[in-house]
Amino acid sequence: MLLIDCPNCGPRDETEFHYGGQAHVAYPADPHALSDKEWAEFLFYRNNDRGLFAERWSHSLGCRKWFNAVRDTVTYDFTAIYPMGHSRPTGAGPSAAATAGADPIPAEGEGAR
Repeated sequence: MLLIDCPNCGPRDETEFHYGGQAHVAYPADPHALSDKEWAEFLFYRNNDRGLFAERWSHSLGCRKWFNAVRDTVTYDFTAIYPMGHSRPTGAGPSAAATAGADPIPAEGEGAR
C-alpha cells in the first residue's frame, strides 16, 4: 500500500486520496475563442511522462484539501509535496510543466503530447 504524506494531516493510506490529474495546466485565456478540437485537446490531452511528474491530489477522506505533488511514475515514490498555487519546488526534477507559459494546446498537426 502506498503512503501519501498529506501536508495537513501527515502520512495516510492512498485509499484516502483522490488523484486530480496533471498539475500546472494553464486554463486558456479565452476559452470561447477555441475551436471544438482545441477545447477537446485542452480538456482531455495530458502529458504522460516517464519519471518525475507534477500532479494534483485531494485528501478526500481526511482534511478534504487539495495539494500538488511530484511523483515518480516509474517507482511511484513521492519526491515533493507542496501547496496549490505554489511553483514546483526547485530540484524536484524535470517538470511536465517545464514549458510553463507555453501554449498548452498543440498547434495544428502536432497531435497529442
